[in-house]
Amino acid sequence: MDEVYVTRETLVGEIVNTYPEAIDVLFAIGMHCLGCPASQGESLEDACAVHGFEPSAVVEAINRKIAEARS
Repeated sequence: MDEVYVTRETLVGEIVNTYPEAIDVLFAIGMHCLGCPASQGESLEDACAVHGFEPSAVVEAINRKIAEARS
């Protein structure tokens, strides 16, 4: 994968607003708190820690989904 749209440091709110196609990935892994005010200012890495997910795998899945949507 050549394109990096999202990193561990990207805020969840930024992901949801900039890359709505990523919502499917987050919902699929059980991260349903995307509209929660606290999640808007939380990094993807922090959100993964709260939910018990491996940040690298989530970042990779989100970037892959965004790349597919934009191709």
